[in-house]
Amino acid sequence: MKLLIPVKSLAVLLALLAGLAGPARAASAPPAAPTFPPYAIEHSQLRVLPPTADRRQYELQIHLPASYASEPHRRYPVLYVTDGYWDFPTMQTSYNNLVYDRTVPEFIIVGLGYAGENLNYGSLRRWELSPATLDNDGESTGHAAIFLRTLAQEIIPFVAREYRVDPSYRVLAGSSLGGLFTLYAMLTKPELFQAYIAASPAVNVHDNWLFSYEDSFAQSGKALPVRLYLTGAENEWPGFLAGIKRFHERLSARGYAGLVYQFRLIDGVRHAGTKAESYVRGMQFAFAPFAPETGPMQDHPY
Repeated sequence: MKLLIPVKSLAVLLALLAGLAGPARAASAPPAAPTFPPYAIEHSQLRVLPPTADRRQYELQIHLPASYASEPHRRYPVLYVTDGYWDFPTMQTSYNNLVYDRTVPEFIIVGLGYAGENLNYGSLRRWELSPATLDNDGESTGHAAIFLRTLAQEIIPFVAREYRVDPSYRVLAGSSLGGLFTLYAMLTKPELFQAYIAASPAVNVHDNWLFSYEDSFAQSGKALPVRLYLTGAENEWPGFLAGIKRFHERLSARGYAGLVYQFRLIDGVRHAGTKAESYVRGMQFAFAPFAPETGPMQDHPY
């Protein structure tokens, strides 16, 4: 037996079915997620440099002092920090607290990073922060000499052209491999920076390569007229911390002419956990000659 439905009735039936299905589909669709503006660090800029001859492209994270716009004739010291994609925010936050306490002068912070999306920071930093090869890999590691040359000949001059810097005082800071690079730069071109902050530096890579390098520097009889702040973490890997302590003992015994040196073991933290305190105390030590105030605070402001 055939069931015959008039065309008009069929159209009405389909419309009813569509009406019933429509709300169900709408109800099951997730609501559009609200959009909010991204958070930006105040007084900070991103600057991308042209590719170098070695096909490296750097992105600089620049933090300018709060007075930079209102005091157009003023020039500022500069602190450069390696691994800016990780350490620039830590450094900048600590800086604001120190400026509030008037234990450091205002200065410019430059985070050293890389341009591009979805980057492998681990492989990029290994290429240039170690002065010696890691894991017997001579292609992807051990190019600190190239990076130091780029820093001296391209990055520092770029910052000097674009911003009102005081060229008489620069500071270099870094942690782990960045700390190793900091010490390498100090022993290679000490005049490039006036102060160095090496947080938990990886001094024992490549069979303690840095110890031989430092020994060659000592045998040269050169002075080392810089300020150096060196740290280690109490709960580092034991062998890693032993290397830092041995390097500290060696520097303490050298008696380098002009060296103003301080070492601190950060208690209760592991390797990366030493960064915050190392950078806070390191900035105070590096800029101590220019501190607006020293000693205990006076009258409470409230």
